[in-house]
Amino acid sequence: MAEKHFKYVILGGGVSAGYAAREFAKQGVKPGELAIISKEAVAPYERPALSKAYLFPEGAARLPGFHVCVGSGGERLLPEWYKEKGIELILSTEIVKADLASKTLISAAGETFKYHILIIATGSTVIRLTDFRVEGADAKNILYLREIDDADKLIDVIKAKKNGKAVIVGGGYIGLELSAVMKINNLDVCMVYPEPWCMPRLFTAGIAAFYEGYYANKGIKIIKGTVAVGFTSDANGEVKEVKLKDGRVLEADIVVVGVGGRPLTTLFKGQVEEEKGGIKTDEFFKTSVPDVYAVGDVATFPLKLYNEIRRVEHVDHARKSAEQAVKAIKASEEGKSVEEYDYLPYFYSRAFDLSWQFYGDNVGETVLFGDSNPASPKAKFGTYWIKDGKVVGAFLEGGTPEENKAIAKVARLQPAVENLDQLTNEGLTFACKI
Repeated sequence: MAEKHFKYVILGGGVSAGYAAREFAKQGVKPGELAIISKEAVAPYERPALSKAYLFPEGAARLPGFHVCVGSGGERLLPEWYKEKGIELILSTEIVKADLASKTLISAAGETFKYHILIIATGSTVIRLTDFRVEGADAKNILYLREIDDADKLIDVIKAKKNGKAVIVGGGYIGLELSAVMKINNLDVCMVYPEPWCMPRLFTAGIAAFYEGYYANKGIKIIKGTVAVGFTSDANGEVKEVKLKDGRVLEADIVVVGVGGRPLTTLFKGQVEEEKGGIKTDEFFKTSVPDVYAVGDVATFPLKLYNEIRRVEHVDHARKSAEQAVKAIKASEEGKSVEEYDYLPYFYSRAFDLSWQFYGDNVGETVLFGDSNPASPKAKFGTYWIKDGKVVGAFLEGGTPEENKAIAKVARLQPAVENLDQLTNEGLTFACKI
């Protein structure tokens, strides 16, 4: 098979790849210089839609509606856009070997791709219960959600098991968003997770109490403090029951597992420096190997605001890190410099009529403010995190765009606060006056 040569190769076809391609186009990439190699069959799209509008029973989102870069209010990059720009989209192609020393990638079909500069944008893969040899975890209708194919399988099963029982394993992002969307699809929903409250990596007990109460009011059953240890299936091999560690057995027509992800770095093991589970980069997303960059979920990078290095799994960072890497590549080619990456951590979620945003760092003491009663017709509440006398993080449910900007500003500026009572009493006003 003939080798294909490109000046730039983006390995991975997710959010980062699409935003990197747009930045390359802005920087004047020439036709034939850039290729995106993706194992998915479609052009880069906004992955967050898969756990939200893509699964709605009515008015569902469909491609080409959510190709990048619509998620950040940008232009929608259809497959034709790549063609017009002379960017080669190499889809349905899995790379099985990467030799960074010889700048060579080899696909499962035996194709060879050579590059001058590589951007690793491989993202994450879901953690599967079969990885832990959980009994019966290979039954039909035990599903995961990462790619569009996964979402299509889920839609088929939702239709086949109309008004059935769904068990959601996991109480994080995916667990909360999928429980909501399953309920909207008229399924009987039960969430199971081992932690004392949902989203424990971000939520305080006070924040979580609101969402757990709201979900319970919607008819979603929540079982905490235990895990799924096995599954039984019927004669067709379809999941029938979920066995919990505490001895309970739950009926299930559908099981969706959301217990986290792993960055896809296996191809590069032993070839590039790693740290904190990811590929170590500098503030321009350069790795320890010349001409190799890493962005998005796989990158462990310097978080300037907190003077530490971190790996961040979120779409906002996937977009921004990709743009930063391309700017840095083009600047270095032209002998120019680019500002170092100065990222403010940002997370958000939408489910039912709820919408929250978080900015900054969730460390230190906390203050809960506002109306966090799950029964309120329009609850609006938030939390500040305070460390060393400064506000370092802020969370807000039900905020307006202006209010969300205000909490972002607080997290960025880290204003000093004399006592926590001031924050409790002022609440959102504190952020809005900064």
